[in-house]
Amino acid sequence: MRDFNYPVDLIEQEEGGYLVQFIDLPEAITQGETVEDALNEASDCLEEAIANRMIKKLDIPEPRHLKTKKIVPLSSTLAIKTALYMTMREKNISNIALAKKLNCNEKEVRRLIDPHFKSKFPRIEEALHVLGKGVEIIIVSSSEINPLRNTFTAKKHW
Repeated sequence: MRDFNYPVDLIEQEEGGYLVQFIDLPEAITQGETVEDALNEASDCLEEAIANRMIKKLDIPEPRHLKTKKIVPLSSTLAIKTALYMTMREKNISNIALAKKLNCNEKEVRRLIDPHFKSKFPRIEEALHVLGKGVEIIIVSSSEINPLRNTFTAKKHW
């Protein structure tokens, strides 16, 4: 099971505001005036850091589970695209090979793993299925979310 909830260090700055650093993505650094603002900026920063790694065909680290850290979740759409990208890399399957399994052209597969292209969730789920993976989404009420572990979005597990 994959988890796309990334821990951050939230550091109060002397001059005011908060610096946010992702523990598993050293290139992902942002800031905000308040904790809420900093965490909202962190969400955008996380999306761009993951998208950049996908575009550059780099590894995407699995998040460490650190109980004392704030957590920033990846959006569900980018999380499922990331899961497909990571599965293709793990199985060493090319876009062309996946296209054959899906009975489509390579361009469609390219779009399925393009972080900026608006792919349909069911099609990405289908691509994962033909690669032997399933998707499970867990929705929890906000009262069930530990405020030290999750900031503002329900947990997503893959």
